[in-house]
Amino acid sequence: MEFFHIKRDIPFMSYGKLTTAISLATFVLAVAFLVMKGLNLGVEFTGGTVMELRYAQSVDLNQVREKVDSLKYGEAQVQSLGTTRDVMVRLPNIKTKTSAQLSNEVLNLLKADNSAVELRKVEFIGPSVGSELVTHGATAILLVCVGIIAYLAVRFEWRFAVSAVIANMHDVIIILGCFALFQWEFSLTVLAGILAVLGYSVNESVVVFDRIRENFRKPNLRGKTVPEVIDNAITATISRTIITHGSTECMVLSMLIFGGAALHGFAMALTIGIVFGIYSSVLVASPLLLMLGVTRENMIKPVRIKEEAVV
Repeated sequence: MEFFHIKRDIPFMSYGKLTTAISLATFVLAVAFLVMKGLNLGVEFTGGTVMELRYAQSVDLNQVREKVDSLKYGEAQVQSLGTTRDVMVRLPNIKTKTSAQLSNEVLNLLKADNSAVELRKVEFIGPSVGSELVTHGATAILLVCVGIIAYLAVRFEWRFAVSAVIANMHDVIIILGCFALFQWEFSLTVLAGILAVLGYSVNESVVVFDRIRENFRKPNLRGKTVPEVIDNAITATISRTIITHGSTECMVLSMLIFGGAALHGFAMALTIGIVFGIYSSVLVASPLLLMLGVTRENMIKPVRIKEEAVV
């Protein structure tokens, strides 16, 4: 399916050095923000108090959130637990107060507005649990990258695997850099969004790489140079990229705008990741292929002529 068909190939690879320089600059800036400001880790990573509340009737989460925020405890999270009556409140660690004191203050404040609220459970998440989640999150990202390398190395060739992973890690660092710059809360949902972006970006890379491999094997493109073959592959997939990524971005933006605070971090990570995922798959991974020296011979296995047995 195509909305439009481009007859002349767009010379993307002629701008390869420029796009690579832009990517390197944004990468360095993102790393600088991470080093100087650091991530604003959520309760799941730093530890804190988790409360589960049940109301007799449906309750507006925004009102509950405003009440909890009025206590000035820091980055508190309020979200639904599956129904409009069940609410979960996460509070950061406060050195001067115990978990019991925090939960009692929140419960008393909420009961002043609505007496039909019941405290069902209180849990304390220690810092050691938070550091364990950080380790597990980093391990998850590492395993995803190793899986991507193995998959692309087997399906295509090692140069494709290396370029795709560098491009995908570029996306991850850019997302983390944005969260560090604006000090948005980095929670488990944001981590889930980053893992989703990794899968999404590698899918786009596979589409482009598949077309590059096909082009290397087409007889009518044998006289073309490697940059021209890659330009043809990217141009041929532009319509598909606009359709799939455009529709996905519209859905993610609707989550960002209308999803509320519970989905804000997840949707923001996806919004940034999809935009940079398109950029990296087309204008980072492909120039890296050229830098790594990909040739037509890498994609076409030489034909072995069997010697006929002499009678």
